Amino acid sequence: MSTDWRSDTVEKVRSLIVTAEPDVEEEAKWRKASNPDGVPTFSSSGLICTVETYKDKVKLTFAKGAALDDPTGLFNASLDAGTRRAIDLREGDQLDEDAFAELVREAVALNRS
Repeated sequence: MSTDWRSDTVEKVRSLIVTAEPDVEEEAKWRKASNPDGVPTFSSSGLICTVETYKDKVKLTFAKGAALDDPTGLFNASLDAGTRRAIDLREGDQLDEDAFAELVREAVALNRS
């Protein structure tokens, strides 16, 4: 992936996840010809989230997002899904870093329960 707003966003999100959960494990999954780098996945006692890049957005999908409290309304995609929830970030969007870190910590706590 070339360096642009999407790769900058992925790096920022990666940093926020690692800060919120220092024991997180990052792994690239689902490599294919159209995406040789694969999809970054973040786990701690189970899958926390995936980070996918598209032409117009970066999608942060929380595996058990439907079970998480989201008082600030970060989730804006996959709202009808039974288990997961996602945050779509488009160029110029500002992510509430504190609220995002809290979602990560909550996802890890749910995985450990």
